[in-house]
Amino acid sequence: MLYAVISEDVADSLSKRMGARAAHIARLEELKRQGRLVLAGPHPAIDSEDPSEAGFTGSLIVAEFASLKEAQQWADIDPYIDAGVYAKVTVKPFKKVLP
Repeated sequence: MLYAVISEDVADSLSKRMGARAAHIARLEELKRQGRLVLAGPHPAIDSEDPSEAGFTGSLIVAEFASLKEAQQWADIDPYIDAGVYAKVTVKPFKKVLP
């Protein structure tokens, strides 16, 4: 089943994000390699593809996991958590309707 991992950043998270980005992306690349990643990306803090110093307010990942418990366990060990990027992470079942 698909699950959405919805994360909210702490204030001024950009430097923390940059410090943990390689490890965070490596985990996403592994999901992609396994054919389980639907989409992943950050929410810019401003209406721009490149928010520069404004940074980001959170992230969204949609991926396939065997259960909600497995999705939560995966989300709980994200490098951004250890780096203090995320203030809150919510994991929910997701039903893709379109496209």
